[in-house]
Amino acid sequence: MVWRLILVLAVLVVTSIGVVGSAHAQEETGRLITLYDRGAKSVFLTEGKTIGEALKAQDIELDARDTVEPGIDEELVAADYHVNIYRARPVVVVDGAIRTKIITPYQTASQIVKDADIPLYAEDKAIITRSSDYVSDGAGLQVTIERAIYFTFELYGKKSQVRTHGETVGDMLKEKGVELDADDRVSLPLETPMTNNLEVRVWREGKQTINEDQPIQFVVEYIYDADRPVGYRAIQTAGVTGIQAVTFEVEIKDGQEISRKEIARITTTQPTKQTLAIGINGLSNGLTKSKGAIQFKDSKGVVHRETYYDLEMGRVMQSCSQGGRYSVRFDGMKIDSEGYIIIAANYARYPKCSIVETSAGPGRVYDTGGFVARHPDGFDLATDWSNNNGR
Repeated sequence: MVWRLILVLAVLVVTSIGVVGSAHAQEETGRLITLYDRGAKSVFLTEGKTIGEALKAQDIELDARDTVEPGIDEELVAADYHVNIYRARPVVVVDGAIRTKIITPYQTASQIVKDADIPLYAEDKAIITRSSDYVSDGAGLQVTIERAIYFTFELYGKKSQVRTHGETVGDMLKEKGVELDADDRVSLPLETPMTNNLEVRVWREGKQTINEDQPIQFVVEYIYDADRPVGYRAIQTAGVTGIQAVTFEVEIKDGQEISRKEIARITTTQPTKQTLAIGINGLSNGLTKSKGAIQFKDSKGVVHRETYYDLEMGRVMQSCSQGGRYSVRFDGMKIDSEGYIIIAANYARYPKCSIVETSAGPGRVYDTGGFVARHPDGFDLATDWSNNNGR
């Protein structure tokens, strides 16, 4: 009888603990924030909708010049976040004989120079070091700008304002990738020191030369965000197309160009990388190699039969300004230069180069196939899952 009473009491105690634990778990709700501020780490839960609300609820004060990553307007959608506060502090920027003192939260030399509103060209170098004279500067950090030499460069008839770190004309030509032919001439000796405002001219005796400005496509860096749903796309940093001056040697006969040969190529404007965030939360619910074929309903209620195929896509990628280029995403999906999945679809309903919804994220139509006769809304997704580009 006694042992039965003990057993009943034990069950009651365990049940009570379970109820308390459940209530405690309900109290411990919200997003988990791990905060790094001035070298200290703290962890707390928040019910705030944004990073800013979470910090305000913890009575964490921010100066107008402080920087928070992710930003204070970042919507809290994940279970936990790592947040960094970069406190503004004095930094001295040394640009030749000019010393500029600013209060900035930025961490990299290029960001600090930009915050100081000092122009920095792609060829310039910015180096961050500890200040050697804290008493005079009143700052613990110093950014020193090593300026590239700016000069006028006329290359086979194309005149440009160019910058270099080459010490001599010969060094500059080597840096710019200009290889002199036997018929080429340079206006200055190759050992001439490079100085600001110098004029250097390279020309070719005999045959004519022409010049063209050609674009340099910027590189796209993909950031796959596991906290954002499939279909989410956001440009974090916009890319900028660069420019390169290309020189051709041409031969004219009877007023017609009969041959053309590239003899020089120089970058006049450097491209700027673009960063693109792509949501992958829920990716496992979409098409996979093991599933093979699924039914996917898009946001408009249209049901698409999705399948996959694995072929070399260079031919179809000649369209939509891709120039035959494509790559393979981390999960095996083949994507174009903008991160869109390569899709085969019914051209009558989904024209070539149009953007469509798929279970694996946004895609772009590049191809078609016989499957559209039976499945007019079907999509075939290009992957690298089966036989490595059909080989």
